[in-house]
Amino acid sequence: MDESTSALASAIGVRVRQERLARQWTLDRLAEAAGVSRRMVVNVEQGATNPSVGTLLRISDALGVGLPALVEPPASKPVKVTRSGQGAALWTGKSGGRGVLVAGTEPPDVLELWDWTLAPEDRHASEAHTPGTKELLQVHQGTITLEVADQSVTLEAGDAVSFLGDVEHSYANTGTQPARFSLAVFEPGVGPGSRSEASDA
Repeated sequence: MDESTSALASAIGVRVRQERLARQWTLDRLAEAAGVSRRMVVNVEQGATNPSVGTLLRISDALGVGLPALVEPPASKPVKVTRSGQGAALWTGKSGGRGVLVAGTEPPDVLELWDWTLAPEDRHASEAHTPGTKELLQVHQGTITLEVADQSVTLEAGDAVSFLGDVEHSYANTGTQPARFSLAVFEPGVGPGSRSEASDA
């Protein structure tokens, strides 16, 4: 991991541990609630791994805090500004693309805003999010191929799409030029009494 990735992994680890201890949960309890291994929880808390977005979503959902809470400090002010270049890079593609979480809200209805860049041949596959999750995507540059369940659509610069995020989906750049898009993710009912928490009881 490079220095910025290592610092982010460490910050995420601190937040996960704080949230787990605040609930008086054991490592095993969090691992079971999140559907990940105990070793993964330990590695995340120690900042020893760069977990996938899917793993972070499972852990944040289990804790009932939403993904943005794991990557940014709690805000006491009504306005939270993320300056250019300061978002949390949570995904890096094999060809150099990046998925950067630039803003997010707190539970119970979590809204995330992402800035994505996909290099040619980059592809990001996402497992199904919690029920009721919706996504909005707008392409700013290049061409994106979006696959949602068994449907595939090609989007050019300026095109936008809305789709359900509670099914498997993926974003790919099959072109020869870099592609960039904004992505908003709405995940309802995160936190105490949420569907994901209730299903872990």
